[in-house]
Amino acid sequence: MGLVKISEQLHEEARIACKAMSRSINAQAEHWMRVGMLVEANPGMTYAQVLRQLMDEARESDRREQAAARVSG
Repeated sequence: MGLVKISEQLHEEARIACKAMSRSINAQAEHWMRVGMLVEANPGMTYAQVLRQLMDEARESDRREQAAARVSG
């Protein structure tokens, strides 16, 4: 894990957003970074498409974790 310096204003916005979204401030910042990375890599995607892709990735990750747990358990 690394540290990232951000402006006080952005930190404050992340602090407020994390409360509204029931995330930790680190999870909120990571979410914004992932969304930003997807948007930069796919400029034609809408926000809804970005969220759909994130949900698909989360489902696939969950499936892999469950499969690994069945194998080791």
